[in-house]
Amino acid sequence: MSLIKEMTKGFVKENPVFVMALGLCPTLAVSTSIENAIGMGFASTFVLLCSNILIALLKDFIPAKVRIPCFIVVIASFVTIVDMLMNAYVPELHKNLGIFIPLIVVNCMILGRAEAFASKNPVLKSVFDGLGMGIGFTLALVLVAFFRELLGAGQLLGIQIMPESYEPVLLAILAPGAFLTLGLLMGALNLFKKKDTTE
Repeated sequence: MSLIKEMTKGFVKENPVFVMALGLCPTLAVSTSIENAIGMGFASTFVLLCSNILIALLKDFIPAKVRIPCFIVVIASFVTIVDMLMNAYVPELHKNLGIFIPLIVVNCMILGRAEAFASKNPVLKSVFDGLGMGIGFTLALVLVAFFRELLGAGQLLGIQIMPESYEPVLLAILAPGAFLTLGLLMGALNLFKKKDTTE
């Protein structure tokens, strides 16, 4: 598989959220606005990329019996860096994302890529895999947030999109709206993929 295919597989074919159903907790929790979605996406992509690189470099030195704890230590180190950087440079976004930044440590997508890919492949392939999965995760977050913010607030990135007479759909901003939006998008993607394979 070429490096470009390695990267683009995370966009749709193996999208962490819509296909593999990984990282659903932050997807549902922070997708109330596109700004939050982009912030969480970038933070997760940074951690995923850096941890993939380090684990691919150290894979031959990590004993098999302690590989999972070692992976968690590596991931937690990069999450701490992201947490401190966001707190210093984008405090408002850091406040909005709250506990979900430290919880990146236990995001199944990141630990899953470390275990399933980075620990078995060379550094360059791990870079493209981490980048692709991170971008795919960010795209999924932004897509869910797009519909939730548009329907729930009538705005996108603070800009009024819907007419002034529009009555916001409160359900879209609440937790049930997150589940509903995610389910509908997953269903639409599955329908699209099924139609694509039959043609």
